[in-house]
Amino acid sequence: MRLVYIIGLIGSALLTFSGCSQSHIASTYKSLPKVYVDHNATHIKKNIIKVSLFRLNNYTDTPRAGMRAANIIEGLLISKGYKVKSHIDDKVPSLKKARKIAKKDKSKYFMYGGVSEWRYKTGIDGEPAVSIQLTLYKTKKTKKVWSATGSDSDWGNASIGETAQDLLEEMLEY
Repeated sequence: MRLVYIIGLIGSALLTFSGCSQSHIASTYKSLPKVYVDHNATHIKKNIIKVSLFRLNNYTDTPRAGMRAANIIEGLLISKGYKVKSHIDDKVPSLKKARKIAKKDKSKYFMYGGVSEWRYKTGIDGEPAVSIQLTLYKTKKTKKVWSATGSDSDWGNASIGETAQDLLEEMLEY
């Protein structure tokens, strides 16, 4: 009887802990343009891909959430080898104006999007929760090249920045 009780406790703990942190991502079937491409077995070619990055539209009650998310995206894109022209300190332009600015920057692509959740949930643990939408457009014709939407929450001891970075890394892999 005692063994059944212990197995029941372990099973309950596993179910409880496995459901507390999860992310959900929906993405286009295409991935981001590749910076590093295998040229042959001994050589990797690096494409110079310049992206104009804009502050994300903020649809939350959290001040500067769009700027914070864009700052994380900037670091991730640079770490992947992209050349980034940052406009995250500027006011969010319309899509049409963003394209015009990207053309002026001589960027092949520009990234635009929004943040719809950036907060700590109410409750005893105050878990961080984020929800972000990103779209990469080809500057020449404002053609959508890639898009992803994701949301994530984490344990109460994690920060919003950490949760957002984990989500954005996952989103950019799709």
